[in-house]
Amino acid sequence: MATRRRAKVLTKSSTDRSREAYVDTSALIAFLDKSDSHHFLFRRLFASPPRLVTSPLVVAQGHAWFLRRFDPHRALLFLAVIEELKPLRVLSLTPKDLSGASAILRRFHDQELTLTDAVGLHIMHEHGIASCWSTDFHLGLTGARLAIHEG
Repeated sequence: MATRRRAKVLTKSSTDRSREAYVDTSALIAFLDKSDSHHFLFRRLFASPPRLVTSPLVVAQGHAWFLRRFDPHRALLFLAVIEELKPLRVLSLTPKDLSGASAILRRFHDQELTLTDAVGLHIMHEHGIASCWSTDFHLGLTGARLAIHEG
């Protein structure tokens, strides 16, 4: 009986993981910026999201984008959306994550990957996340399904 119970828990866990998506900066920008060509796709996706994960680098990159493109007020509104977006979990980064991202940067040295991109690729690999909400083709380099190709 204990074996059956354990099997159900493992099955549920793997099903939950397949319903997770990694969120990149470009998806957050598209969701919040009505002038973005992918706005309607991400507005629809964020209306009924699975569990979402991202990194603090994505949050920092998004804040910087709104600060430079608009003003400090819009940058703070971006942070408020991140704080209120309940299915979104911002993962803490460890030295192991940075080492993993560095290895990805070396592996794809011929690509113009940012550290933020590499951390995202590392997180998806480490957490078994197969779906990525991004408009950046780099986030599909390791086989993740990009939302722009699914939606």
